[in-house]
Amino acid sequence: MSTARFVVSGKVQGVFFRASARNEAQRRGLQGHARNLSDGRVEVVASGSDEALLELEQWLQHGPPAARVAEVSRHKHEGEVSKGFLVF
Repeated sequence: MSTARFVVSGKVQGVFFRASARNEAQRRGLQGHARNLSDGRVEVVASGSDEALLELEQWLQHGPPAARVAEVSRHKHEGEVSKGFLVF
């Protein structure tokens, strides 16, 4: 099992990005969370198979229909991961 932290920038707040990311993560059997950052970006931390993380990363590149993703950066995440998939 792997864990990744994604930071998504662009028009990603106020467009159901976090809820949509949770749905996509749950469909892939991932655990973790999605939360708004104070600078307008969204953080998604997910844990699961490498294949599922890659699929989520590809989805994050465009997000839900109203989003306008400018960039997705992927980072290693060493901390604890929520059980299930939470939205903050």
